[in-house]
Amino acid sequence: MRDVTKALLLFSGGQDSATCLAWALDKYDYVETVGFHYGQRHDIEMTCRETIRQTMPSFKSDWKNRLGPDHVLDLSVLGQMSETALTRDVEIKMNADGMPNTFVPGRNLVFLTFAGALAYRRGINDLVGGMCEADFSGYPDCRKETLDAQMQALSLGLDRPMTLSTPLMHLSKAQAWGLCQTLGGDDLVSLVNEKTHSCYKGNHKDQHSWGFGCGECPACELRAAGWNEFTS
Repeated sequence: MRDVTKALLLFSGGQDSATCLAWALDKYDYVETVGFHYGQRHDIEMTCRETIRQTMPSFKSDWKNRLGPDHVLDLSVLGQMSETALTRDVEIKMNADGMPNTFVPGRNLVFLTFAGALAYRRGINDLVGGMCEADFSGYPDCRKETLDAQMQALSLGLDRPMTLSTPLMHLSKAQAWGLCQTLGGDDLVSLVNEKTHSCYKGNHKDQHSWGFGCGECPACELRAAGWNEFTS
């Protein structure tokens, strides 16, 4: 008999991580999820997570018994030391160095470190994340070379081969919607559209064709443009 394949998904409750959850449920025999409270200025994504976890496995018979427990880790110290538009109530803008002030320095590196430690304790060697180089902001901790280096460090530090799968790494937002449809059809697309949250300002009241959001921040603009390209 072959070994059971297991993964731990970094799951925020946004479009990308929800698509990656479907991808992981399709690929692995067993999937656990982990989310992080890191002092973000709004907590809406975190409230979306359980709805997605409860609904998505029903879309395919193979997925029903594959979703394992969820974990939520308190990393609020990251928000305490970050003066950014995601951790403070300040206007979203570009910094002088060309980086948007939504960049939380070290966030993905910290997330992967704690996810790796959790995976080690849970007997899991494979991590899955929604990091994407094609994203608008170009965050340096989303780059493949950054993530590869971090996973090499984790593998050495844990004395165990740890891998990271990033199925959206080289996809545009339109292509991410396409992957979502391939994985779960229109039902999955509707779930991701209506129940996930990506808006930097935390607006989950105004509904658009592409989902909820302010419609003005970079995350909303990117999501809207991807949806319009996908549906055109």
